Amino acid sequence: MRATSKATVEKARSLRRALTPPEIALWQYLRNRPGGLKFRRQHPIGPFVADFYCPSAKLIIEVDGVAHDMGDNPARDIERNAWFVAKGFRVLRVPATEVKADVQAVATGIIAAAGA
Repeated sequence: MRATSKATVEKARSLRRALTPPEIALWQYLRNRPGGLKFRRQHPIGPFVADFYCPSAKLIIEVDGVAHDMGDNPARDIERNAWFVAKGFRVLRVPATEVKADVQAVATGIIAAAGA
């Protein structure tokens, strides 16, 4: 049985073509394998798509913009986090404003969280 549906994979592909400016800035740093760690962007995991994922550390990085504070999105984020944690992943949520302010500092924190 496939853990991720074809629809989720297609959604991930679509999201890779439509990264937000903070995601683009962070990806420009993470794509170079800092600390020897491989990162994936807009990676499908189960029924969800993680903004960034480090397989060796089982670390999911979510860049949260203002949309995460609207409507039912906070509840959905809690549900997503719970699902990821139940499956053995760690989740690191980073405000988009922090990425915009200092992408280097955010990336350094991510590398530290990944254990490199």
